[in-house]
Amino acid sequence: MATDPAAVLAIPKPAWAGEDVAMLYDMARRFLAEEIEPRYEEFEKAECFDRESWRKAGEHGLLCASMPEEYGGAGGTYAHESAIIEAISHVGVDGFGIALHNSIVAPYILHYGSEEQKRRWLPRMATGELIGAIAMTEPGAGSDLQGVKTRAERDGNRYRINGSKTFITNGQLANLIVVVTKTDPEKGAKGTSLIVVETDEVEDFERGRNLDKIGLKSNDTSELFFNDVRVPTANLLGSEEGQGFVQLMQQLPQERLQIGATAIAMAERALSLTIDYVKERKAFGQKIIDFQNTQFKLAELKTEATVGRVFYNDCVARHLDGGLDPVTASMAKCWLSELQGRVVDECLQLFGGYGYMNEYPIARMYRDARVQRIYGGTNEVMKLLIARSL
Repeated sequence: MATDPAAVLAIPKPAWAGEDVAMLYDMARRFLAEEIEPRYEEFEKAECFDRESWRKAGEHGLLCASMPEEYGGAGGTYAHESAIIEAISHVGVDGFGIALHNSIVAPYILHYGSEEQKRRWLPRMATGELIGAIAMTEPGAGSDLQGVKTRAERDGNRYRINGSKTFITNGQLANLIVVVTKTDPEKGAKGTSLIVVETDEVEDFERGRNLDKIGLKSNDTSELFFNDVRVPTANLLGSEEGQGFVQLMQQLPQERLQIGATAIAMAERALSLTIDYVKERKAFGQKIIDFQNTQFKLAELKTEATVGRVFYNDCVARHLDGGLDPVTASMAKCWLSELQGRVVDECLQLFGGYGYMNEYPIARMYRDARVQRIYGGTNEVMKLLIARSL
């Protein structure tokens, strides 16, 4: 394997990154480098992974690492999920959508699902038989989740779901989708519910386009259509209707922290690749690293990335202790994704013309990084949330 990008910053490992977390990171990085990275260009061109890659990830313990062993998981914590997320970005296979499956979709089932639901779905998510997605965004409702129009109406012991979703990560492959719906539109946010749809078990569910994105090409992102889709009322997450908005708000801090993990890990990889490049590339008879401008620029970026890594590590420690509040999580998502974009952009500049060529990894990172400031709640929304704490 190539040099580990984690080594670019000389920061002591935090207490939460113990031996078991380090071992999982090494194993994940090895698996991704050997099994996924050689085929990554194929997935980028297909604009979708294959189910076999998901199955292999499950066999190697990279799915549902933080789920309890009794439900097929590895019994870990978010620290273990962080190790997997960081390995993905350090290897450079950022389009592999297992992070959302692991640390966003599965936790909704674990925290709000009944015992029967957990035993029914989580073990199959751990093997990759079920691939998870969460359907929040609609054509007319993005960061404003209260504006969701998708409707779920009771019909005996079933719900009839009608509506459309867009920008759904894992949308082409997902066969277990947590759908954000309105069970009582008159109640606004209090009328929101989360309902699980197993797509293999229903009729009148349609997948729309695999959307043509700027970056993260291999990560299938889709339109979804629910046309009188009928699911059992037992698929409701929670003990009663109307709990969906609270459930979403409780889980968003981890989603935003996950975005921060991707951000700092990609920044580390960008720095590592750029430092290697400028030590080899010459201009005007000397190595690019020998120019003071290069030294100063990389010194600034390394300093900022170090600050970002320390902040991220602290957020993880707080999250593991149950103390990561929504405001701090919003700060992490906003600042780290901005840092990611800045580091990648400056690193691309140091590659010169080659940085603009698609065969160089920095070009792909430049494309892939941009969405981080948009999904999970735009950074403008993050600033609004932060401002409420002033």
